[in-house]
Amino acid sequence: MINTSIHQQEASTLGYLTTHVLDTVSGVPAEGMAIELYMLEPPLDGGSEGAWLFLRSVKTNAEGRLDRPLLSGDDFKAGSYRLIFDVAAYFKARGQILPEPAFLGRVPLDFGVADAQLHYHVPLLVSPWAYSTYRGS
Repeated sequence: MINTSIHQQEASTLGYLTTHVLDTVSGVPAEGMAIELYMLEPPLDGGSEGAWLFLRSVKTNAEGRLDRPLLSGDDFKAGSYRLIFDVAAYFKARGQILPEPAFLGRVPLDFGVADAQLHYHVPLLVSPWAYSTYRGS
């Protein structure tokens, strides 16, 4: 099922960032997965590394997607980003028995945006024991 609200919004925006999550244990979209978005700020005082700036927190819908892009328009800039997916909380909420601590707790995905005029889609395919990602379309 296609979420037309995202696709209509995407059509009016040049550059934007989206994600979705698939639960590979159950073979379903990961509804209710908590996700945090951060952007790496430039280093202060000529330091070698900047700090991660929290941008927003969201939860996936019934399709494992978001109701709108994470970032778009002037808010979407070239740079380094981090998505953190709360995998353990999602699987615990579904009744999955996990060890303590869980093998995968909060999964961080760091990625770069070289051209903020493009669509960057960062999906996560996940189980309590493994995950994969790719640059989607």
